[in-house]
Amino acid sequence: MAGPILEDQEMYLKVLFEIYVEDSEKPIRTSEVAEAMGVTAASASEMLKRLGTKGFVNHVPYKGVTLNEQGIQAASRVKRREALMEVFLVQMLDFSGDIKDVACRLEHALTDELEFAIDRLLGYPKTAPDGTEIPPASRVVNADVDRLLLPLFALPNDVAATVELIIVDGTDEKTLKDVGISVGSSVKSSDGKWIIDGVEIMVGVPLQSRILVRTD
Repeated sequence: MAGPILEDQEMYLKVLFEIYVEDSEKPIRTSEVAEAMGVTAASASEMLKRLGTKGFVNHVPYKGVTLNEQGIQAASRVKRREALMEVFLVQMLDFSGDIKDVACRLEHALTDELEFAIDRLLGYPKTAPDGTEIPPASRVVNADVDRLLLPLFALPNDVAATVELIIVDGTDEKTLKDVGISVGSSVKSSDGKWIIDGVEIMVGVPLQSRILVRTD
């Protein structure tokens, strides 16, 4: 691949991927890309040529372009990062603004390391907030790695951790206090049960995503 992928190229790759998943066998016409991007056919054609030079697309004479293996990998990564940011905004920040727009702007700032960290923090989600599938990646929770920050539901079995952050308020906050879960509590998952400070406690699934723990 010739050089880094620029932000405007990532936007085109994302659009190409969205069209590709609808029909992976059909060449993607320049007019489709232009319409999706809100640009002229000439502008779309020029960008597709650049993406071809970088090795992301193959040109099909008189029909358009197809994403090759390298293009699919790059495009799915862009789409995955956008989806992860959407989940992050909704699940971790309870953001109620224009999620698509904000996630689109944030996706370009993610590095491979940051993408993995956020993916891990969110518990390796499989779907975006609108229910669409997040393009898969190699997602492995390594229980041998110390000091991982994870949502409670992603804590591997028999791995000790400490509650580091609780993102709740109102009734949920009172519920957690009543059962004895607070920042600094020790926690371990054992055969589907939660042991908090040595006491077995039931924790609802929605709350599990809002309790962040760091492995010891």
